Amino acid sequence: MAIPVNILIVDDHPFIIEAYKNAIKGYNSKGAYEFSITQAKDCKTGYEAITAEGIEPFNIAFFDLSMPVYEEKEIFSGEDLAQLIKKEMPDCKIILLTMHTELLKINTIIKNINPNGLVIKNDLTFDELISAFDKILKNENYYSQTVVKLVSQIQYDNIEIDAFDKQILFHLSKGTKTKDIPQYVPLSLSAIEKRKLTLKDTLEIKEGSDVDLIREAKNKGLI
Repeated sequence: MAIPVNILIVDDHPFIIEAYKNAIKGYNSKGAYEFSITQAKDCKTGYEAITAEGIEPFNIAFFDLSMPVYEEKEIFSGEDLAQLIKKEMPDCKIILLTMHTELLKINTIIKNINPNGLVIKNDLTFDELISAFDKILKNENYYSQTVVKLVSQIQYDNIEIDAFDKQILFHLSKGTKTKDIPQYVPLSLSAIEKRKLTLKDTLEIKEGSDVDLIREAKNKGLI
C-alpha cells in the first residue's frame, strides 16, 4: 500500500516548482508513495496554505527564502513561513532553498530554523533534488555541497538580529523614513533609533547612513 505524503511547495518561480514536482514524480517511479502536492507562489499564499481551516498537516515543506512579502501578517521571507509551519505543524520536515552563500546567513538559518534540508540554488540539479528528497523521507538531514563547505568553516561572526531588527531593516530597505517606522513596528521612535545604532555598531559602520546600513545588512545576508 502506497504511503501518503502531503507536500507544500512555496516558490515565486514557476519553473522551480515544476522542477520540484518532476523530481518528486521521478523519485516515486515505483509508486511506493502517494504524494499530494500543494503549491504557493509567495509569502501570502504560503501563509494561507499553512493556516487554511481544516488543512491536512503537511509532511514536507519546500520554501524559497526570498519571495514577495505578506506585510499584513509580518511574513517577510521563507524563513518566516518556516517558523510558522514549525509552530502550526511541528512534525513537518522543512527544506529551505536560497541563493545566499554568505556564511553568516547560512549560520543564522541553521540556528534559527534548523531545517531538515538546506540547498543553495546554484547547487540545484535534478539529481540533487532527488538525493535531498530521499534523505528527508528517510528522516535524515540534507545540506547541499556549498552549505557543507560553509558550515565546515565554523568561523561565524556571531551576528544575530531579532524580529524587530529584521522589521526595521526591511522597512528601511523599502525607503520608509525612520520617524514613520513606529507605524509598522510596535516600538517607540527612540527604541528604533537605538536599535539602528546598535546594528550599525555590530556591522562596523562608522558614521554611516541608512543606505550604508541596508547595503551592509544585505551583504551579510541579514535581509
